[in-house]
Amino acid sequence: MNNLLELIQQPWPWYVAGPLIAVVMFALLYFGNSFGLSANFRNICSMFGAGKSCEFFEFDWKKQTWNLVFVVGTVLGGFIAHQFLMPSEVSVAISDATVQDLTALGVVNPGAGFVPKSLFSFESLLSLKGIIMFVGGGFLVGFGTRYAGGCTSGHAISGLSDLQPASLIAVIGFFIGGLLMTYFILPSVLSL
Repeated sequence: MNNLLELIQQPWPWYVAGPLIAVVMFALLYFGNSFGLSANFRNICSMFGAGKSCEFFEFDWKKQTWNLVFVVGTVLGGFIAHQFLMPSEVSVAISDATVQDLTALGVVNPGAGFVPKSLFSFESLLSLKGIIMFVGGGFLVGFGTRYAGGCTSGHAISGLSDLQPASLIAVIGFFIGGLLMTYFILPSVLSL
């Protein structure tokens, strides 16, 4: 049992995780479904009757129940992993150059946990930097998801598997946006 627990706690290599994702995608394609987490916001709104006042939410959400179950499983899996499978000391293996760059930007103890506590905490939420990162970032993610017709998982995993040109364009846009955020916007926000 301890060997299994150790195996689950370790990062899985690409040659295990990649084929597992491919198996899931082939199963979804076979059953005529497409994967994406952001579609569940529409499903939930429709489930609670938003279709009565907005045409966008007027559809049969029961056909997407499997996707809602997937999200619940994702949340439960994350909770179980955090509560029962994480070691007491968590550190992220990042390069020394990245640690130096983040420290120069004012990030305290980069790599000491999954996210820097100096940026992602309730205390930082009450600062200008926190409001820009959480509220502004949340708005941009929500707007971008709706504008692109899906999220990164939907386009990059499901859309590219379906060979959809719109997904290729969206994924290229995600990478460009990520590079702009990393090299231009984030350093400006962290310097506040």
